[in-house]
Amino acid sequence: MTDLGGLFRAAGVTGFLHAVDVDTGAEVAHHADDPVVTASVFKVALLVEFFRQVDRGALDAAERVTVVADRHTAGPTGVSVMADDVTISLRDLAYLMIAVSDNTAADTLIGRVGLPEVNAMLASLGLDRTWVEHDCRDLFSSIVEDTGQDEMPTDPALIAGLRALDPARTNRSTPRDMTRLLGMIWRDEAASAASCAAMRRLFGLQVWPHRLAAGFPYDDVAVSGKTGTLPTIRNEVGVVEYPDGGRYAVAVFTRSYGTAQNQPRADAVIGT
Repeated sequence: MTDLGGLFRAAGVTGFLHAVDVDTGAEVAHHADDPVVTASVFKVALLVEFFRQVDRGALDAAERVTVVADRHTAGPTGVSVMADDVTISLRDLAYLMIAVSDNTAADTLIGRVGLPEVNAMLASLGLDRTWVEHDCRDLFSSIVEDTGQDEMPTDPALIAGLRALDPARTNRSTPRDMTRLLGMIWRDEAASAASCAAMRRLFGLQVWPHRLAAGFPYDDVAVSGKTGTLPTIRNEVGVVEYPDGGRYAVAVFTRSYGTAQNQPRADAVIGT
């Protein structure tokens, strides 16, 4: 049996992992039921509730909204870094939220979907260890309040006190909850078959190859996922699909010992 704890320690992180065969339930677990900070992995749950509301007719996926430039949520990608007002459909905001982890896209969708509705959905699916406490704007505001600075902190003393890194006070889940949710999406159980197919397509369009996908450098293996990043936090959840039809939901959450913003070993061990 692979020494998962040793692999994580060698990469300078504490790691939490659950991998499960979507169809048979065969699994590998390492602290799979421990509470973890989701960071942007919470957007998976938001995506599910968005499509469930589309299924019910409560939202029109093609509805166009205008995101005003001076009301963006901070972030390095997508609408968050655009200079002008953007008019875009709700489903294209969902694409940006997953493919490039656009925080403004996510917060705009939250404004239409509602966080109470996301949490009610999670409870209805039996994912009682998963909770979305706040949107991206409020998460970043808590970091500014806790540190007294606008920049992401690297000082260990400041990082130690961040509410955003405390699973009891921020967006949270467990590796097992996340693989259960992914399994529901891949088995067409989380929403309608058409909506689950649409979600799978979006996860397949994620642009980041440096975490989960790094472990599967093969043209005939498909990796679909969603990353999450905060100071000391590097995560990814996703599904790995093999040409023989095997499909495996994987959730890996890490917390690094060091506080540098760049954590290439932590990124790589997720794929390992």
